[in-house]
Amino acid sequence: MSDLRDTRLEKAQALQELDQGPYALTFEPSHRMAALQQEHADLPKGEERDVTVSVAGRVMTRRVMGKLAFFTLADETGTIQLFLEKACLEAQQEGWFKQITSLVDAGDWLGVTGILRRTDRGELSVKVSDWRMLSKALQPLPDKWHGLADVEKRYRQRYLDLVVSPQSRETFRRRALTVSGIRRWLDERQFLEIETPVLQSEAGGADARPFITHHNALDLPLFLRIATELHLKRLVVGGFERVYELGRIFRNEGVSTRHNPEFTSVEVYQAYADYITMMDLTESMLASVTEQVCGGTRLTYQGTDVDLTPPWRRATMHELVQDATGLDFTAFSSRDQAAAAMAEAGLEVPEKADSIGRLLNEAFEQRVETTLIQPTFVTDYPIEISPLARKHRSKPGLVERFELFIVGRETANAFSELIDPVDQRQRLEAQQARKAAGDLEAQGLDEDFVQALEVGMPPTGGLGIGIDRLVMLLTDSPSIRDVIAFPLLRPEAKGDGPSTVDN
Repeated sequence: MSDLRDTRLEKAQALQELDQGPYALTFEPSHRMAALQQEHADLPKGEERDVTVSVAGRVMTRRVMGKLAFFTLADETGTIQLFLEKACLEAQQEGWFKQITSLVDAGDWLGVTGILRRTDRGELSVKVSDWRMLSKALQPLPDKWHGLADVEKRYRQRYLDLVVSPQSRETFRRRALTVSGIRRWLDERQFLEIETPVLQSEAGGADARPFITHHNALDLPLFLRIATELHLKRLVVGGFERVYELGRIFRNEGVSTRHNPEFTSVEVYQAYADYITMMDLTESMLASVTEQVCGGTRLTYQGTDVDLTPPWRRATMHELVQDATGLDFTAFSSRDQAAAAMAEAGLEVPEKADSIGRLLNEAFEQRVETTLIQPTFVTDYPIEISPLARKHRSKPGLVERFELFIVGRETANAFSELIDPVDQRQRLEAQQARKAAGDLEAQGLDEDFVQALEVGMPPTGGLGIGIDRLVMLLTDSPSIRDVIAFPLLRPEAKGDGPSTVDN
């Protein structure tokens, strides 16, 4: 590698001496590759078109064949062939053909001008009459046939992955379209995006272990936010009726194919609404965005057909668990009775599941969750695992909450929001007790948030959607690290193999 780099440095020096860069200031392409290919698709084989164009991009491949050479030039939209003819280039400037064929390598950024030619093999080409080195690459590209076979290296050196893999570029293009599509959908319906603090004195809004930091000037311990919920609700208290924020969330937890410590979510709050309203909103928004990004609401994920055409299935957690296990959790009068029935059905019974509601959720996670392939709203959760959701209007022990599952993964979570400050204080105090007892994921009591509720919050529906998991679905990506441009990785250790991810 060092020898190759030294050779390229020598070429960069030679280019500088020839007043050819090697690092240009500007270049103005007249066309991008895809537009050029489309605009001149009718040019017959073996013919030229006296239209002068300028294009710029990275040299991906090069073939030198005597007095002819063929380079492939790529920009963000596609590729085009460069037709390099010695007689044409030498007529412009002596030595140009030798210079471009000997000093330009795969990986270099090049700007060229010329007319169009369709080769005998049918390849639209720019017949080059002028060229400029825009940036000399000192490191070679990965092998063009194999790309980056090392998956770990794809994540660690994403820039190389993007250079050699059109599929990776398409994934992040779709991610950008998904994010902009969600924002546009909400903006068009009078939702306002308002930023909330990333640094918080009390981490709340979810059961998750936070990252802890410290503000030196104020000598103040702070947390990176684990959700945007509590501050967005403060905005509703203050009179904003439709608010949202799409941004980064931080949770100091494990890494897997579905989890990254830093991820993106959108949270949406609508006054005078409930969880049924938010189900309708979620279904409509995600179907619309999917159609924009994928061209339709039917797609394939890892070989499985998924149909996001509304309406989507709606079922309670109790119904789904009873269908999967035969256990009716509404019939149990005690935690011990429910635990015994679960054990008899072959289910694990964790000690930390200290109530019927928590055992119901365990049964759901063990037997139901991974089976929900088509979009399904799972509704009416136990109150014990939903400290920020409103009590169900007709079902004791439950709350008005849903989670959306697609391809066996939670994609969205929503409530009829709890607006009773007395009830909210009691539930957060119970969470704080769990935290004091050693539960690192339990929430503390955010006194200011409870005081905000005492000022008065209207009936509100709230929704959170995990953007990364949604993008995984829309790009057929098996791992969350495929859809995060720069995922968190363990440091490389000399002599060690690639770092692993817990499944």
